[in-house]
Amino acid sequence: MLEYFLMAAREENITKAAGLLHVTQPTLSRQLMQLEEELGVKLFERTGHSVTLTEEGILFRSRAQDIVALAEKAKNEIVQNEDTLTGTVSVGCVELKSVQELSAWIVSFQRQYPKVKFELYSGSNEDIQERMEQGSLELGLFLLPFNLSRYATISMRIRERWGVLIHRESPLAANRVIRPGELVGTPVVTIHVNTPAHKELIRWSGEYAKLMDFSMNYNVLHNAVIAAREQKGVAICLEPDCHYDEMKFIPFKPEIQVGSALAWKEERRHSKAVREFISYVQGQYKG
Repeated sequence: MLEYFLMAAREENITKAAGLLHVTQPTLSRQLMQLEEELGVKLFERTGHSVTLTEEGILFRSRAQDIVALAEKAKNEIVQNEDTLTGTVSVGCVELKSVQELSAWIVSFQRQYPKVKFELYSGSNEDIQERMEQGSLELGLFLLPFNLSRYATISMRIRERWGVLIHRESPLAANRVIRPGELVGTPVVTIHVNTPAHKELIRWSGEYAKLMDFSMNYNVLHNAVIAAREQKGVAICLEPDCHYDEMKFIPFKPEIQVGSALAWKEERRHSKAVREFISYVQGQYKG
């Protein structure tokens, strides 16, 4: 029934969705009404054969997508070829330089097991942790400091450095370093507040933190850079591993260097592909 709901939500037309599902239009309409009765909420606004999601429908769609993806994932994990390692390993990654290290492990692992696929998901620490708890991600590459006491972890060797991406037309672009207080009066795009990393940045700013213009918050750097570039401001970020037109990275002084860690839930029953990759990474790390 979830597949019926998702198809109708995607097509916004009952007749078209029914055709794609190879069922009759009355059958699909009946199934959707039955789903609404079971949930006790209205999922669709209906106009003839056209439908649009209600607020409750939008929320339910995100959950339904997760459930369907998990079901497909479970099916793929069960159907394993005994002679060839197959499957998918899903990894959530914060935007870090240590993704280089993780990528090297993945490439080397896939040389041995070419049938194993990897799904990379980008997000914040909190977003990745939530998805790991839900089961849609098996491993996560986290920025430290972050509470990973409930996980098995491997510390990445590459260190991350905090600083700013600043527009080259800004007066501060001539600086070799950025010191506390120098960002006061400049529009600043920063990471989400009330996170461990943001609190670390507040401590670095000290008495100047209350005077800074935090105009926007972000969880994906690329979007933050676009916003900072448009307002000729700055984006507080980790030193990126790529180039952004018209923007220049300048590190903080005193310097803030932090680590990262690859984490997974040891007590969870992982697929064979995931278990083999974890074992491989542990071997590479010790080596």
